[in-house]
Amino acid sequence: MGGAAEEYLLRAIATLSQSDPLVKLLHQVRLGRMKASNPGLRAITESWLATYQKILEQAISLDEGRVRCLDPSPRLDVLIEAGVLADGHPSVVSVRNAFQQALVGAQARAST
Repeated sequence: MGGAAEEYLLRAIATLSQSDPLVKLLHQVRLGRMKASNPGLRAITESWLATYQKILEQAISLDEGRVRCLDPSPRLDVLIEAGVLADGHPSVVSVRNAFQQALVGAQARAST
């Protein structure tokens, strides 16, 4: 399981990094060059959240440690703090739920 799981984790992180709105766009919001409500930023953020959810839903072979590497909370918290997303936003809730389900699944696999 180690090789395939590690490969999946590395691909997942690379995929998430490619569309991560925190890298450049959030900096623009903080500098005042872009509003948190900018439609382009919203579209990129929604796409990133959808990708994140899909990755978490497909993380069925990962152990608990690898699932924890995909924890969306730190990045979601930054986006929420910046006003780009609301904590109760449906996509935020869906991604957090997908992470919890992946974590519970990993823990269940470990106990069998």
